[in-house]
Parts: sequence; structure tokens; C-alpha cells
Amino acid sequence: MADTLFSVFQDERFMDLTIYQFGYEQCKPLHSFGPYVRNHYLFHYVISGKGTLYSDDENNVTMIYQISGGSGFLIEPGYANMYSADQDDPWEYVWIEFGGLRARECMEAAGVSQKTPIYIPDTPEHGTEMEERMMSFIKSEDATPMGLIGRLYLFLDCMIRYSTSKRQLQSGKLSAFYVREVMSYIEQNYAQDITVEDMARRCKLDRSYFGKIFKKEVGESPQEFLIHYRMTKAADLLAVTGLAIGDIGAAVGYENQLHFSRAFKGVYGMPPREYRQKNRIIKGIDKK
Repeated sequence: MADTLFSVFQDERFMDLTIYQFGYEQCKPLHSFGPYVRNHYLFHYVISGKGTLYSDDENNVTMIYQISGGSGFLIEPGYANMYSADQDDPWEYVWIEFGGLRARECMEAAGVSQKTPIYIPDTPEHGTEMEERMMSFIKSEDATPMGLIGRLYLFLDCMIRYSTSKRQLQSGKLSAFYVREVMSYIEQNYAQDITVEDMARRCKLDRSYFGKIFKKEVGESPQEFLIHYRMTKAADLLAVTGLAIGDIGAAVGYENQLHFSRAFKGVYGMPPREYRQKNRIIKGIDKK
């Protein structure tokens, strides 16, 4: 196997759980990454070797963790982290970056977080199964987006069931109710000029307090979620319709085509026209 393998998942139509990228690496001695702040959850499973994780807590105090083969570590969005391979026995790991509405819930169920980032499977056999689940992403060159999402669910199920720190979650949290209410509101009104204030008003909450509980539940701010939701809808329209790009922008809440193009590029890494050329499902779409 090559020293490094890396893939980006470009289909963001999955909201509950979605993949952003995944990869494998056999690191060189002292190879490091960071310090860096992630926008999504990033989980590494160490196949062999050793390394060190430097992870900031909520008070910006750097915690140091020594990690070896047969265990893993989680990087939570919004915190600075750095990790480095051992000099004498550098680690080999497989990793996956993921997010979505239920990502935080899954990590809480597995008992891993920024405060407790080390993952230890309950048996070596289950650790091997975890490794195999993650390597299935690397080996699936012809897998469809639906197939990869299915593998993500199976992997997270194993991660939770095999965790030595798994815990039972409380159901019926009021904050989760507020988030579901806002999700419904966004789904019905994303094409309109809605604001975070409108979302907070829907829940009859103070804007600042609403923003905090939303980010805690979802992992991103209400405004970030709204942008991603709109761009997902726009990507679908670019691929399967012949609508002009300006009309698509207006259909997802952007009357200004330049603002729409900037927002789309911020999410997908390319302008709408280029995305259409690479992903269109019907032929003959070249409208501006």
C-alpha cells in the first residue's frame, strides 16, 4: 500500500451524517500536522506505531496524549490540535473527517470528545474490525456516495458499540427540540431572506443563546448551516436542471449572483459554472 492515500467526498446532500474526506498514511519519523482548527470531526485509528496528540481544552490549556497502535483519537471542530509521529516508531493510521446533525450525538454515545479524545476498543478483535471498517473507505474506488454514507453509519455503529467509554444518552433534550424546529423552518424558508434572528424568533429564544445551543447540538453556527443547506440545494439544481446560474442563486435566497457565486465557492471550492461542468447529469447545460 502507498505511504499516503487521500480522498474527498463531494456530495453534501446527506444532512444527518456526511463524509468530508478520508485517508491512510504511513508517517515518517516526527511527521506532524498542525496546529490546526478543524471545521468538522476528524477521527484517526492508529494501526501500528506511536505518536503524540497535543489538544487544547476549553480554557486553551494544551493537553498531551501518548497514543499507540490499537487505539484512536478524536479531533473536535473548533479547537486547536496538533499531532506528531514518534521518532523511533512512527505511527501508521487511517482517518475520516465527518459531520452532520447527528455527528455530535454519535461521539457523545462513544464517549469521546475534546475533553476525552482517546478511543480504546473493548477487545483487540473489535479494534481490528474498526480498522477494517475504516480501510473499506480507502479501498472503495468505485463506491457511490450512498454506499460511502452506508459505510459511515456501519463504522460509527461499531465505534459506539465497541468503545470502552460508551455511554447512554439522555433523550428528549429541549435543545434538540429547538434544533429540529429550526431545521424544519430552514427547509421551508431557505429560498427567502431569512436571518439568525428569524430562527431564534421561531423558537422564542434570545439570538445569542439560540446560537450557542444550535452550535453545541449541530457543530456549526446557524448561519453556517443555512449556507451549507442552500449550497446543497444549489448543487442539485446545477446538476439536474438547465436553469441559469443567476436563477439558481435566487432560488436558494441570493438575489445577487456575485454573492451566490462567492458563497458556493466557499463551500464547494469552485464556482457554480465549473461545478456544473463537472457534475451535470443532463447534457447541454451551459447557461450563465
